[in-house]
Amino acid sequence: MYCIIVRTQLKPGCRERFLAAMLPNARASVDDEPGCLVFDVIEDQDTPELFHLYEIYADQQALAAHKETAHYLASRRVVTPLIAQQSVVRADVLATNPVRQEEGAAGPRMNGPRASD
Repeated sequence: MYCIIVRTQLKPGCRERFLAAMLPNARASVDDEPGCLVFDVIEDQDTPELFHLYEIYADQQALAAHKETAHYLASRRVVTPLIAQQSVVRADVLATNPVRQEEGAAGPRMNGPRASD
């Protein structure tokens, strides 16, 4: 498996527009692409408008296919002008640990309040 971790610092005031484009892209990537295994959108608690995208693909070819999808291309048109700085870590995945769903626990919250709220 192949992983990228994308560190994205937004320009001031761009959080809502970024999330409006990135959250549907993340969901469509996992739902519609067999080679996209994980696409987490993570917001830094200490640095305003800093996000990390944690993405796991079956292989590098699956990432290349992801970059050709309509949802990826549409999100890039929106988010690119919002980005102040971006860097990417590229890595091989050695192990994954599934999320444990406790009885009665809520599932993933793609659009819920921040953890600090």
